[in-house]
Amino acid sequence: MSHPDVARLRELLPPPGSGGDTVDWEQIERTTGLAFPADYRELVELYGGGEIDEYLSVSTPPVAGSPYGDLLNRGEPALSDRDRQELGFLLQGEALPPLLPFADSASSDVAFWLREGAPDDWRAAVFRRQTPHGTSRWTVFDGGAAALCVAALTGDVHPFSEGFSTGGGHEFVSWRGL
Repeated sequence: MSHPDVARLRELLPPPGSGGDTVDWEQIERTTGLAFPADYRELVELYGGGEIDEYLSVSTPPVAGSPYGDLLNRGEPALSDRDRQELGFLLQGEALPPLLPFADSASSDVAFWLREGAPDDWRAAVFRRQTPHGTSRWTVFDGGAAALCVAALTGDVHPFSEGFSTGGGHEFVSWRGL
């Protein structure tokens, strides 16, 4: 049965004809100690690594030949004290959880998981490189990777420096089609 957020994403964004990426999730968990959220695993298996509307690049665990298979190599981001404080403020004083980037925009924005609790409870946070003066560079989203993509594509949230067209006609280009 499909994850509800992935099912909604599929309605908005047709999967590529070339299919998604096959990943041995159990092997990754054994070797790295990282388990991944169910919506993300399904997203990778359905779409694979690639780009949404030539704007948002989705990273995956290593897949032979894929330039998007860098997820496990990215590690904890180097953020300035100001950026850490700003995120901490949005989290209302909670300790800053480990961050793991899973997507990047053409505007150099980065989508992260806030890795606290069980993987299916991880929330997404987006760090925008371009913001008006006095505006937070962070958006904390109360959902995972697939829910964030759905909300951005429908215009329910605007976490990235540039917005997606909400008129439909979105396209996912797999690394196989590049």
